[in-house]
Amino acid sequence: MNGYDIIKKPLMSEKSYANIKNKIYTFIVDNNANKIEIRKAVEEVFKVEVDKVNTMLVKGHEKSQNTKSGRKIGRTSDYKKAIVTLKKDSKPIAFFESLS
Repeated sequence: MNGYDIIKKPLMSEKSYANIKNKIYTFIVDNNANKIEIRKAVEEVFKVEVDKVNTMLVKGHEKSQNTKSGRKIGRTSDYKKAIVTLKKDSKPIAFFESLS
């Protein structure tokens, strides 16, 4: 797998926005990727130096919708979240800097 297959998309939330100034970024990554693969993918795609990577599996939650034919219940997908901390002397990721 290459870096673009491992990193699916950035995760944008209030907490992740607050950590941008500390060079901490959050991504949704491939469920089968480990910390070493995620580190190499971020370094390859964004040309930065990674200090550490924390990962967690996020369980999908139940959603319901009321319709004419009755109540429909479904689930959102499970996903893996990676919190990537860059080294102090590394340059920031340009994509996130434009957001803050």
